[in-house]
Amino acid sequence: MISRGWNVRDRSSEGRLRARRGRLLAGLACGSLVLAGAAGAETYGGGGGATRDCLVVFDAPVNFPASKPRKVRCVDGDLTCDADGVVNGVCQFPVAVCVNSTFEPRCTLNGVDSIIVEHALDNGDRKFDPEFQALQSRIDSELLDPAPNTSADTCTTPVNFLVHVRGPTQNNKCRKDKKLIRMTSESTLIQGKRFLDKDKLKLICEPAPGQCSPQVFFSGTFDRIQKQIFNASCALGGCHDSQSQAGTLLLEQAGSHSNLIDVIPENAPAAAAGWKRVTTLSASTGDPDTSYLFHKVTGDLDTGFGARMPLGQPKLKSYLIDVIELWIAAGAPETGWVPGTD
Repeated sequence: MISRGWNVRDRSSEGRLRARRGRLLAGLACGSLVLAGAAGAETYGGGGGATRDCLVVFDAPVNFPASKPRKVRCVDGDLTCDADGVVNGVCQFPVAVCVNSTFEPRCTLNGVDSIIVEHALDNGDRKFDPEFQALQSRIDSELLDPAPNTSADTCTTPVNFLVHVRGPTQNNKCRKDKKLIRMTSESTLIQGKRFLDKDKLKLICEPAPGQCSPQVFFSGTFDRIQKQIFNASCALGGCHDSQSQAGTLLLEQAGSHSNLIDVIPENAPAAAAGWKRVTTLSASTGDPDTSYLFHKVTGDLDTGFGARMPLGQPKLKSYLIDVIELWIAAGAPETGWVPGTD
């Protein structure tokens, strides 16, 4: 691993030797980090002050800007930064966290008592992300059990962060998207004081030129609905995730299809009207007009039938509503492509 972090241009020979020794120790301490990390992984301090930035650092393939890398910026499928190496609408970034780093010679602090990753608790937080939760879990079990940790250059095993590009739209256009990791760390008592280290790492995924297509990104119509609609707008903290299950409806990938097809909704007026969450008439036909899901995303709802979904967010784009309507009309298949949705 190459250690850049603050990119101190006048680092002394002693400092370079110390950093190299730290990297060797990190490799031994992290074990699987060396095996599992993406090519080009580097130590990055996270943006705190130089004198305390060694308490907690990221080990990630930071590559942007080139003169002082502090972000991961990657084109989908680029083997130098996307760990899955496939054009599939998502970039995979292995990210680890290390404590008591020796990468920055100006920082001599040692001893970490706590690390809190933002949005790692599945407690109704709409920004909750299972990958943040996984990173927090590895920090707790691999670095802070027990706390404080005073061992130099010890690291977690990497967590694979997935950043999806935005799209495709109805015109098969895509845009870049990002994910931001934030964490706050506190040292143990050092000369009678506790030090805070606030760090962040931005992960950016850009679409591969000329390869923005539903059939490139998804395996079928329902897979597109799941990933582009449910995962992005519905299966979130406080809504239809496994923790909240608003209206007893789970829209996470493991159970969404079976929770929708011909299931009577919890909403009493909709149930009394004979609606289903998704109404099918046969293996190849369905009825959007009596499908509660369709009305919930269009907002065509009488009093008592509930609010438009996604709740508190902009209305779904018309082309995505069209995908849902065509899918229901075709019998809401779990696999395969419905004409007009690909």
